[in-house]
Amino acid sequence: MKIKVKLFDRKLIKKYLEVLSIIGVLSSFALIVITIPDCLKVFVGIGLLLILLIIYTIMWLIANNKNKTKLNINNSTMIIKTGDIFEEDGLKVIAFNEYFDTQVDNKIIAENTLNGIYIKSKLSDVNEFDNLINDDIHLNEKVIDTNNSRLFGKKKRYSLGTVFQYKDYVLTAFSKFDNENRAYLFMNDYINFLINFWNEIDIIYAGRSISIPLLGSGITRFKGFDSVTEQELLELLIWSFKVSRIKFTYPSKVSIIIHESKRDKINFFKLKEE
Repeated sequence: MKIKVKLFDRKLIKKYLEVLSIIGVLSSFALIVITIPDCLKVFVGIGLLLILLIIYTIMWLIANNKNKTKLNINNSTMIIKTGDIFEEDGLKVIAFNEYFDTQVDNKIIAENTLNGIYIKSKLSDVNEFDNLINDDIHLNEKVIDTNNSRLFGKKKRYSLGTVFQYKDYVLTAFSKFDNENRAYLFMNDYINFLINFWNEIDIIYAGRSISIPLLGSGITRFKGFDSVTEQELLELLIWSFKVSRIKFTYPSKVSIIIHESKRDKINFFKLKEE
């Protein structure tokens, strides 16, 4: 078990004091009807102290092992949990690069990425998919320029945050690509992406639930930052949903799916408390 919540975490202590107050009330009622002999009071006191220590330890272990949390934001339900996004119901978001490339060759797109797995396992006809992308009216309105100097991959470059719905998947232009086909973003690009992304989702989701991976936690490089943690990316994603004012009315919800390999990097307890 990785320690994500410190033993004397302020929020954990606050929750423990809430539990302690309930125990105190129950104990007071019990002592009204039960008389403890003087010879046993020391043992009862020690026993009660041990019980309180055990309760705190259990709460601490639960906080560290938490792998799911539920938030209410703008009257919308948001679920953050570990899992496999391909097994989720409703719409599922897959991040593409700004060209919506589909060439899985470990040069442009790595086959072990979520993007690569989607193309290899979920697209039965890549050429048909490419044609739909190229001819889509909404996407053509989001074209920034055409990069004719690009030797491999597609030429049209789309605005970050642009989405294209294909069956029950929502594909989004997430990362920029440099001349060596390396995915990168500046932090302001990431913020702008999130704002545009939620605006696009608001247009297409039509009361359906939507599942989103932890965007940016893969091979994307954040320029201008020594490191950006998965926890920080998740908190930015939650913050952007809050400021977007998009509402998922019951029973629809938005879920952020954390891959099992990233589980130990996310403090679910902290998310719930904030």
